Amino acid sequence: MENSRRTFLKIAGISALGLSAKPVLNAFAVSEHGGKKEAQVLTKKGALAAKRWAMVIDTRKLESAKDLEPVIEACHKIHNVPVFENKRHEIKWIWEEEFKHTFPDLENEYLNDRLKKLPFLVLCNHCTDAPCVRACPTKATFKQEDGIVEMDFHRCIGCRFCMAACPYGSRSFNFRDPRPFIKETNKKFPTRMKGVVEKCNFCTELLAEGKMPACVEASTGAIAFGDLENPESEVRKLLKSNYTIRRKVALGTGPAIYYIV
Repeated sequence: MENSRRTFLKIAGISALGLSAKPVLNAFAVSEHGGKKEAQVLTKKGALAAKRWAMVIDTRKLESAKDLEPVIEACHKIHNVPVFENKRHEIKWIWEEEFKHTFPDLENEYLNDRLKKLPFLVLCNHCTDAPCVRACPTKATFKQEDGIVEMDFHRCIGCRFCMAACPYGSRSFNFRDPRPFIKETNKKFPTRMKGVVEKCNFCTELLAEGKMPACVEASTGAIAFGDLENPESEVRKLLKSNYTIRRKVALGTGPAIYYIV
């Protein structure tokens, strides 16, 4: 316990001196992916880049829980998400939810039957004004210049302030060591340890390789991903030609996940 307290005070002291999110990102890239070779991936030519990443989910193409299964499986498999039998220990990066829980501020007694029964994909919203970033005392949760809310697992002390601050329930806490519960380990992505919070990262490791997020690839056209600041991007075209909703917009967090309904 004393060592943990001492480590926390050291990190807090460094943060107080003005350590910015950018060097933290560089440190994470090196330590998590095994050295200089992988660190260069983040800057190599061919990586996908955007001023602000956003996602559009077309619910008309995901009509049942069965349609969602390959999307969830693709995400969880590539990111070494454990499978616990005890639901209280469940780790979720992307999962399904009912309309009344996804959009509680839009639910009403006369809601369309299709929307009432429809399973919605939910994940971290990578908010413009992310409350989790403000709540994290060690800067383990930080915001990149492209809008992605990232996590440095090594800096997480498990205080769960970020979980309390997130209004979307998008973060999971490892109450147990997750490694024995990973069906098939992806050695290209780091595993976590007991006492660490985790969540969706918009597949930053794949974007660095010029690839789209795993959920997008597995959705067979139901999920679009692109630069919200680019008028010619697919997400902007979809937003212009379709009616979309977002989760709890009244909170002012600015979620980057849009749903075509």
